[in-house]
Amino acid sequence: MSRIGKMPIAVPAGVTVDIAENNKVTVKGPKGTLERVLPAEMEIKKEGDEIIVNRPNDLKKMKSLHGLTRTLINNMVVGVTEGYEKKLEVNGVGYRAVKKGKLLTLSLGYSHPVEMEDPEGIEVVVEDANTLVVKGIDKEKVGQYAAEIREKRAPEPYKGKGIKYADEVIRRKVGKTGKK
Repeated sequence: MSRIGKMPIAVPAGVTVDIAENNKVTVKGPKGTLERVLPAEMEIKKEGDEIIVNRPNDLKKMKSLHGLTRTLINNMVVGVTEGYEKKLEVNGVGYRAVKKGKLLTLSLGYSHPVEMEDPEGIEVVVEDANTLVVKGIDKEKVGQYAAEIREKRAPEPYKGKGIKYADEVIRRKVGKTGKK
């Protein structure tokens, strides 16, 4: 039995979970609504204030879908109650981020400023010129947008300049040494 898949998902107060045909799960909570079509082979049941995911058989594909389905539903429940956030740091001389409305402007040492518009359901907060926080209720979208921002100037290993996740550790390299 899957260790993750067999765990029940607790549904907190103020959250409603609807399971329609073809395993279309809709989760409504204080922060918003998320919906997703999950694998049709999985059996999703709501018992009281818990959701239980069962698999039909022990084929390798079913075993892998079991844990995935449970985790996706759990991420939706956590998203509508607490939400998700990713913290990014901008390191480098003259590198900074500015937010104006829904437009994020990054100065990253290029000849032009890099402008990005917040996607639907995602909010970027600039805490100071060098710290960004990407917030939203959909874990997948938050992670994807944070990765897209980081991609504009990934951190380099010599001086550590660029955009990195707050909890990311950059492996540093030793630069060139002069002749003796």
